[in-house]
Amino acid sequence: MDEVSSSNVTWHPGHVTRNERGQCLGARGATLWFTGLSGSGKSTVAASVEKCLILEGRGAYRLDGDNLRTGLNSDLGFSREARDENARRAAEVACLFADAGIVALVALISPYAESRARARLLHERAGLPFVEIYMAASIDLCATRDPKGLYAQVSTGTIGSFTGVDDPYEVPDAPDLVIEPGTSVDDAVGAVVAALVRVEEPGRPN
Repeated sequence: MDEVSSSNVTWHPGHVTRNERGQCLGARGATLWFTGLSGSGKSTVAASVEKCLILEGRGAYRLDGDNLRTGLNSDLGFSREARDENARRAAEVACLFADAGIVALVALISPYAESRARARLLHERAGLPFVEIYMAASIDLCATRDPKGLYAQVSTGTIGSFTGVDDPYEVPDAPDLVIEPGTSVDDAVGAVVAALVRVEEPGRPN
């Protein structure tokens, strides 16, 4: 899908600064980007982190890949170009949420390193915290879990171009956080929240 830049468009600033929004909400916005194979636990951990943050009084909203494909991204297929566009749109929305002082939790396979790098760069240019979290479950483990029955459909040929099987998944070279298989949901939530705190407080020791 070709990237199109709109012409004759100028960003219109509002009368409220990011700092003013942060002071009102009592916190800064950020994006937590969960990547990994289908069945790796992205949505499970993201939903639990979202609940944790909300219970702590922080604004948070989960942008789940399947949920986005029911609306905003319902016109996209699963070609490489469509997957890139899927990630691009998710990153743009997450950036707006983060700018508004909300913690955006993007749970998206996002199989291509270039797409994830563009999402990070978008946030860096905007001066917004971005945390890439790699759910490191193997294809064999994910196929065993198969929470949506997708791997079973792949094995019968019902689904093609499936990430990790006949479409590539590019493992992150240097994610901000790796959640290893076997990590409990509670421990994963704690690790993600700690990673969020670190990017919000530069210089904080690991």
